[in-house]
Amino acid sequence: MQDVLSRLKALHRPRLLIRTARIGAANYSRDRDLRRILGGDRSPRPTAAILRIMELEQEMNQHRLRGAAAYAITRHIDLLTALMAEAACLSGFGPTANRPRATDR
Repeated sequence: MQDVLSRLKALHRPRLLIRTARIGAANYSRDRDLRRILGGDRSPRPTAAILRIMELEQEMNQHRLRGAAAYAITRHIDLLTALMAEAACLSGFGPTANRPRATDR
């Protein structure tokens, strides 16, 4: 877990992207947004989700840096928002951190 969080802390992106993603993280819904971002029927565990999102975000950042036509700022913000929210969930501070688990009921 710590290695994943360390990798996240090492990311440096433009301030406007980060600020916008922070605003989006307040409305992040893991069930809704993670499926849309990653596809699939089930949401993976936070660590697996973060690793996959980091791969996708790195690709998107490369498009941004090259000025590629494939760059989509909305997609980039979605990825950064998901990274922030999943990291908060993993560290115990996210909106899903306080929800009871199926085994806790």
